[in-house]
Amino acid sequence: MIRGLYAVTPDEADTDLLVAKVEAALQGGISVLQYRNKLANHKLQTQQARVILPLCRQYEVPLIINDSIKLCLTLDADGVHIGADDGNLKEIRARVGKDKIIGASCYNRFDLALAAQQAGADYVAFGACFASTTKPKAPVANLNLFSQARAQLTIPAVAIGGINLDNAIQVIGAGAHSLAVINAIFNVPDVKSSTQQFTQLFSAHS
Repeated sequence: MIRGLYAVTPDEADTDLLVAKVEAALQGGISVLQYRNKLANHKLQTQQARVILPLCRQYEVPLIINDSIKLCLTLDADGVHIGADDGNLKEIRARVGKDKIIGASCYNRFDLALAAQQAGADYVAFGACFASTTKPKAPVANLNLFSQARAQLTIPAVAIGGINLDNAIQVIGAGAHSLAVINAIFNVPDVKSSTQQFTQLFSAHS
């Protein structure tokens, strides 16, 4: 089950810096890590993910690859996260096998979440929950989607978009199983401390 703090890597070209930040987040207690670097070419993505994967193994945290089924299979990562335009979910499941985690972006649409669950997704993601600097034009997802997901889905619902330490408790309270966070973890002076503060919110609410 996908639960707790779901860290998504920033667009960082400096692999050493990225690895240092990822290790700090792992030390802080993240439950899942998604490797995502929209500015890197395939070669750099492969290099970065190849270094991050053993770190995740060391901390027993699954590594999900954003968008690239090829990279997920090349590295034997734990799963892949796909958007609505990234292909047919059933075909992706057939390609990656039954043991890989598949996450599906459902934006602000519950119908997409129902379809994703039926097609074999392991979790769905709704967002942007709040204004997001990463995706400023993303549709806003009503927090009611998470209570609806709790009632009607059997797979976890992940919240993403503009989540920070000030608004995270709202999303947890609304029923999100997991919070996907980029900037409020990685673009702060103390990555480990920020991560720990997020994980404590889950502990306090459980």
